[in-house]
Parts: sequence; C-alpha cells; structure tokens
Amino acid sequence: MRLAGPMRPRTVVILVYTAAMCMNGLDSTIVNPALFTIAGDLDQPVSAANTVETAFLVALAVALPVAGWLGDRYGTKRVFLGALAAFTAASAACGLAQDLTTLVVARAVQGLAGGLLTPVGMTLLFRAVPPHERISLSKVLIVPTALMPALGPPLGGFLTEHLSWHWLFFVNVPIGLAAVVLGTVGLREHVEGTAGPFDRTGFWLATPALGLLTYALGFGPSRGWTQPGVAICALLGVALLSAAAVHQWRTPDPLLRVRLLADRVFGAATALALLTSAGLMGVLFVFPLLYQAALGASALDAGLSVFPEAVGLMLASQVVDRLLPRLGPRRLAVPALLLAAGVFAALAAPGVAENAWAVRALMFAVGLVLGTAVLTVQIAGFADVSPADTGQAMGLFTIVRTLGGAFGIAACAAVIGGHGDGAVDPGPFRTAIWVTAGLVALGALAALRLPFAAPEPPPFEDGGEGADEGASVVEAERPDRPGNGGGPPGHTSVPSA
Repeated sequence: MRLAGPMRPRTVVILVYTAAMCMNGLDSTIVNPALFTIAGDLDQPVSAANTVETAFLVALAVALPVAGWLGDRYGTKRVFLGALAAFTAASAACGLAQDLTTLVVARAVQGLAGGLLTPVGMTLLFRAVPPHERISLSKVLIVPTALMPALGPPLGGFLTEHLSWHWLFFVNVPIGLAAVVLGTVGLREHVEGTAGPFDRTGFWLATPALGLLTYALGFGPSRGWTQPGVAICALLGVALLSAAAVHQWRTPDPLLRVRLLADRVFGAATALALLTSAGLMGVLFVFPLLYQAALGASALDAGLSVFPEAVGLMLASQVVDRLLPRLGPRRLAVPALLLAAGVFAALAAPGVAENAWAVRALMFAVGLVLGTAVLTVQIAGFADVSPADTGQAMGLFTIVRTLGGAFGIAACAAVIGGHGDGAVDPGPFRTAIWVTAGLVALGALAALRLPFAAPEPPPFEDGGEGADEGASVVEAERPDRPGNGGGPPGHTSVPSA
C-alpha cells in the first residue's frame, strides 16, 4: 500500500490518527515511574500519587460510551479535533501544574479527551481506507501504536531524572498542535443524518457517580476513609452508580447494555478483564514506587525495570493464535492466570527487588503469561455475542477493564497509605503487590467459566462486513492498557505495551 505522494485526505487521516494514538499510548505509561517524584515535589504522601492515574482512567471510561454518539451528532472531524485539542491543552496544563488538585483535574480532562480519540479516530480511519487495504495499513501503523506505550516507562524515567516530571506532559504539546493544524486543513467532515437514541438519564447518573468515586478512591488512602468529604463522596457515588445500573438494566436503549453480562461466557470474560486489569495496573503502579521509595532507585531505573513486561506481552500476542485452537480457552487461561499470580508473588518476595536482572526476568514473565490469559479471554469472551450486540459488548468490556485498572491502583494506594506512607519501609509496597497477586488469582476462578473448546474464527470476505471486523487489527491496541480499545473480538490484535 502506497502512503507516499501528495497529501491526500486519506494520508492526512493516517498521519493525524497515528499522532493521536502515539500521544494517547505514550501518556498511558509515561507517568508511573515519576509518581514518587511528583508526590514529593507537590508535598503529598506517596499513596496520594494514585489520584494522578485514577482520575485519568475513570474520566476515560466516562467518555468511551458517548464517543460514537457525539461523532454521529456533531461530526467525526469536529469531535476528533476537539478531543485532540483538549488533550493537548490538558497536557500543557499538567506540565504547568504546581499542586496536586490542578494536576488531577488536568489529567481528568486528558482522560475525557483520550476516551474520544480512539473510537472516533477509528471511525475516521475506516471511512478513509477501503476494507481490502486495512490489513496492509495495519503493518504500517502497528509500529508507532505498539512502540509508544512500551517506550513510556523508560522515557518517563529519563525525562524525570534529567529534566523534570513536567516534561512528561510537555512532550505531547508540539505533536498535538501539529496534528490539530494538519487535521483542520486536511480532514473531511462527516455527519450522520441521525445520531440515534442517547440515554441521557444513564449518562447523568453514571458520570457524577464515577466522579465522586474517583475522589473517594483517590484521596481516601491519604486523607482517611472516614474523613467527611471522602465518606460522603463514596456513599453518594455508590448510590448513584447503583441507580445507574438499575436504569441500564431496565431501559430499552441503555447507555451500556449491562444485560449482556447475563451471558455466561461474556460475563466471565468481563469479570476477568476487571480482575486482570486491576492486578496489572496495580503492580505497574506499586513496583516503581517500591523501587524508588523503599530501595532508593532512580526514576530511570524504575522505568527500565518494567519495560520487559512489554516485550513479554508482544511475544504472547504472537503465540496465542497457535495455542488457543489446541488447548481451548479454559485450559490456556486458568494455568496462565495462576502462573501470573505466582510471578506477582515472586516480585513481592524479600530480596527480589534488589536484583535488577531478577526483576526484569519476572516482568518479562508477567507480560508473557498475563498477556496470554488476557488475549485468550478477549477472543473467547465474544464467541456467543451476536453481531448486533458486538459494539455494545466491546464498549462494556473496555469500560469495565478500564475501571478495573483504576480500582487496582486505588486498592494498592489504600494498602500503602494504611501503613503510614513510610517512605523507607518496603513492607507496605510488598503487601500491595500481594494484593495484586490475589486479584489475578481470583481471575483464575472466573476463568473456570470459560468454555473448553476454542471459538470459531470470524468469516472474512474482502470488502464485506467480515472485512471490517477482521481488518480492525489496524487498531493494534493493548487489551489491558488504559485508553486502548483492545481490538475487536474474534481475532488477536497485536497489543501495545
């Protein structure tokens, strides 16, 4: 497929989409190695650093279910460029932040914008590229979309150590500005005739609920769960979220079709997504803190310590397609999850974190075994979902997985904060890693509900509906990383780290 030559509309779409995915992917991983430094610079306890990531994840989850409707209602170009401009401006605000509240609010705006970028950007891309060319295009786009999140931790550590943590966010600004200008000039607008029904009641119940719970989960570990503001936000958030769930179940056109969770396999896969995302995001949050706060390592060392996890995951993405037809989902996922829990436990063992090569080997194993389980679940979970429900199911699956990551980070922060935020005692950090191991082990129980037989691959017809689904590998997004849609069901998209 030729991408060279004059700046055609299709080329503009590809360039702008790639820039947006690079920013979104990099931003999902670049911050973790700097959280210890950020907490210190802003005069906050270590456990309070979780708010920086929790706000981003929950805001992203809020935006995902409304992205398609907004694109249809206001036009894909307008919504995409608006989200890209907001993401860029929020990145600048994060870099300029001098207190935790400003940083958390700016990260939430980043999350809201990031939640719109991937689905609306995919719509722009699919309208610009014929179905029979999408697979060849994926070979071009896989490099930046896979490498950027993988490069995030070491790059974040390098910038924090040699410049300052503010530059973690400033790096987005020139890329975002260039993409907005190029998109304004070169993208074509497309507005659907009708936007379809929109569940406003569900949205206005769920959005404040998630915002209140974000505040409670973010500040509960450092300020205390019984502090009036935290307790009131937690109670109101739970009440509103319960009302939203009841409404989603009963309304004929819900924001999220939660009735799909009644399907045995899809329900198990969604529960697995929550638990594995909580475990992985939790350990990726805790381990750099352990490395720096308790062991005195630099931010760069912390970033390099988790980088092999990305390599293991990318290897897993290449072998799952071969193993799944032979072993089936249950025989593949259950042992992989138990092995992952064991690897997490090994990371928490005394003396392991002090050995850099042991850490790198274990992080590689985390990516390999947990990536195998997650990709298996992603493929098998949608086997019995009807084509009409696939879009809703993928949206629900992605949102639950994203919220699982926020829950895992908050749970680990609560464990650390509950021990007094001791900056030199590795004990609380190791206890938090044990919590992540327990979450992944619980996932093995949920995996027992997966079928033994592997699902049939989806049909592929060049230019037809099957081509749209099969070619969605262009998305090339990691299934367990916040901000990524994870690719469509029925095939293994190559995940980014």
